[in-house]
Amino acid sequence: MLADKDFRPETRNLTPETKFDSHSSKNLTQVTGRPERGSKMTLRSDEWFKRRDEMGLRHRSVLSTLGYDPRQSAGKPIIGICNPASELNNCEIGLDELAPIVKRGVIESGGIPLEFGTMPLGAELLKPSDLLYRNLVSMEIEETVRAYPIDGLVLLCGCDKTTPAQLMAAASCDIPSIQLSAGPKAAGTWRGEPVSSGTDMWRHWDDYRSGKLTDDEWEQLEHCISCSYGACNEMGSSSTMTAMSEVLGMMPAGTSTLPANDTRRRIAAENCGRRIVDQVREDLRPSDLLTRDAFENAIRVLHAIGGSTNAVLHLIAIAGRRGIHLPLSLFDDLALTTPVLVNLKPSGKYLLEDLHRAGGVPAVMKEIEPQLHTDCRTVAGGALAESLASAACFNREVIKSADDPIQATGALAILTGNLAPAGAVLKVSAADKNLLEHTGPALVFESYEEMLAGMDRDDLDVTPDTVLLMRNTGPRGAPGMPEWGSLPIPRKLLQAGVRDVVRISDARMSGTSYGTVVLHVAPESAAGGPLAIVQTGDRIRLSVNERKLELMLPDAEIERRLAQWTPPASTHFRGYMRLFIDHVLQADRGCDLDFLCPDSEAALPFVQPQVGRS
Repeated sequence: MLADKDFRPETRNLTPETKFDSHSSKNLTQVTGRPERGSKMTLRSDEWFKRRDEMGLRHRSVLSTLGYDPRQSAGKPIIGICNPASELNNCEIGLDELAPIVKRGVIESGGIPLEFGTMPLGAELLKPSDLLYRNLVSMEIEETVRAYPIDGLVLLCGCDKTTPAQLMAAASCDIPSIQLSAGPKAAGTWRGEPVSSGTDMWRHWDDYRSGKLTDDEWEQLEHCISCSYGACNEMGSSSTMTAMSEVLGMMPAGTSTLPANDTRRRIAAENCGRRIVDQVREDLRPSDLLTRDAFENAIRVLHAIGGSTNAVLHLIAIAGRRGIHLPLSLFDDLALTTPVLVNLKPSGKYLLEDLHRAGGVPAVMKEIEPQLHTDCRTVAGGALAESLASAACFNREVIKSADDPIQATGALAILTGNLAPAGAVLKVSAADKNLLEHTGPALVFESYEEMLAGMDRDDLDVTPDTVLLMRNTGPRGAPGMPEWGSLPIPRKLLQAGVRDVVRISDARMSGTSYGTVVLHVAPESAAGGPLAIVQTGDRIRLSVNERKLELMLPDAEIERRLAQWTPPASTHFRGYMRLFIDHVLQADRGCDLDFLCPDSEAALPFVQPQVGRS
């Protein structure tokens, strides 16, 4: 899967002068937008470095300070290496080891690598929500590319929201781009058993809250959860989104599941550096890869791998940057004919390194190849079919065959009904099958803080039939739609042996979480959705078979309550958070900002600044 043929076309060893032919007759200060496709390759960076006036001299002198002789740099593409590594985010610390290797590959293929950073999106330390800042980082990358002489992008990613933020930016910029992840961390062990970095933590947290674990045992577990740098090592949001990048053709085949400390990830880094230079030469852009067919492939693989519910938001947002509308109904339609094949936590037993040894994402795609659009292109330059030609499964315990799936239909279900007019998401593969058809009384929490204060009360009025409902935790309400949706099971129920109840909110949940948790309810309560008017004691009906989520009240009563509802007051009056609240779209639209989503590719052109005198 990491063979040279995937990364190094035969044309790689052409000289820079052969690869790149810069325009010379056009007035450089009059050029706007992306370089036009044509028989001659035009570099964006020529706008800065090819000019013969005093500004050209100043621009070229910058290269001199970096150690590049301007006389030897003519016609070489500038490759921006986006490296978000930060000590604020342990998932991506390993990117600092990969960036120099990427640079080596760029230089070997005749390019000039220039590294830049972005805001870290560490899902663990960043509050209240990393999703809140996903859009900001996508804008940061887009504006960096717009304003600087960058011809191609290597996007180094790792944590949950870094990957989609970079893909959203690449979709908007539409200059040649390739993505490489930091990889999943090594598994810890506790009591002789492998311990995942998220799913097992949630499971043992319930044990601790119910008195099954002592304080000393809980402290011992703390030292086993994160035993190396890297992303979560189950099928959480991070691993789901790097898999999605691979399926979309933006990440080299077979690399998304490589462990963070695997030497093959370093080889992949060098190959990515080489490959991006050739992508610039070939003018292979995200718009060539991020097609509707590619997104349909991604949705099918999302179901097959038991992927995170967060991926629904991210795929919609990435597609939206290309003017491609992915309705929630499409996710459900494809679920009906796509089986769950991957036996990974939280839906199964194994971890990411097991999936990689079993054949990785290509092996999963091979199982459902007849259902995929295999003519979609990838960063390797060819069609997806070429990447799958040698794919094979080496462990049927980890990757089931399509004839013997874990679950006959997809991992996720899309619900609609009078409680979620624009839709909601439930991860069926990680839910209690006995609760997929359920009717019970609501216990309503107005906020996350109120919920936390109540869950361990011995007098909490709750039974196994109760439907826990939390509001004001959506895109606007929190703001930023934090991963608060996997409400903890009330302690009194845990002590009685209950491990799951139906939970509903307009929030998200970690991809490492599990349970019968209905998420992303849209419209959210803070926007006046029906979630806002549910009262404790109202009966709620969940039917996965019918794909329904319903408040069991007459329509007239629902309308009466909605008419009396008033929006909650916001305490955020300035800065990016204010901009986010004013412009964020609802969950069914991917929670992107409205002004970043074109109706078509031509509706939001990527405009290059005038490189005039200053």
